[in-house]
Amino acid sequence: MKKDKLHIHWYPGHIAKAERKLKEQLTLVDAVIEVLDARLPLSSSYDNITGLLGEKPRLLLLNKADLTDKNELKKWISILEEKHGVPVLTTDAKNSKDLNFIVKKAVEISEPRIQALMKKGLLRRPARVMVVGMPNVGKSSIINKLTKSSKTKIGAKAGVTRQQQWVRINPQLELLDTPGIIPMKQDDQERARKLAFVNSVSENAYSNEIVANELLSILTPNQIEKFKEYYKLDETTDLTLENIAQARNWIVAGGKLDIERTSVYLLRDFREGKIGKFILD
Repeated sequence: MKKDKLHIHWYPGHIAKAERKLKEQLTLVDAVIEVLDARLPLSSSYDNITGLLGEKPRLLLLNKADLTDKNELKKWISILEEKHGVPVLTTDAKNSKDLNFIVKKAVEISEPRIQALMKKGLLRRPARVMVVGMPNVGKSSIINKLTKSSKTKIGAKAGVTRQQQWVRINPQLELLDTPGIIPMKQDDQERARKLAFVNSVSENAYSNEIVANELLSILTPNQIEKFKEYYKLDETTDLTLENIAQARNWIVAGGKLDIERTSVYLLRDFREGKIGKFILD
């Protein structure tokens, strides 16, 4: 049976609006923390990031690192550092051990800008940083993580803006508390599919069955083995939604296999790291 292909649309008007808003926000800060999904270190990044950010210093933060293979992630950290020439750190929403290191690095990359302002005769002020990234890579959770140790909202800043809210993380760092959304271009469907696999695309934009089938189609032999082991399929059984439904005895009225339920559970199990820890790029 021929499987339907997944196709995800973004609307040009939304993209233009997001780009406009992001560029306005960027004028307010000294540096940015760009959040990527650690499971998609390439696909969750923006190809023209330097064109978008200009000369702003940048820290790459690989979020959801707890859902990836640590050894494989180390290789990706080296690749990204070499490719972009910026510091790369890992994090996840479950622990705060890395918090001080993230804050320290954000202050560090902002220092040249602060020094330049002081040379012009301005007094030293805290570094101003914002969190940017593709939709749903975890920007808000990073902001919450950084700000939960400090509830000091300092509101609108004179000479900066009346609308943006700032939070003082410590005496050296202030954070713009709204995430900057880097818009996704709609011409890269392979990237769009991978973002759907990790739930970085609205579920209203796709069918669970189509996404689940496409996820199964891109797995490596080692990943297929882990899926089979999790769903208790023997080595000779093909990894398909139908066979998983059969193994779990997920049946609907009339004895038909419940493919929708199987698709929902498979995507959830994958996204929560229950099946294994994967990097899909």
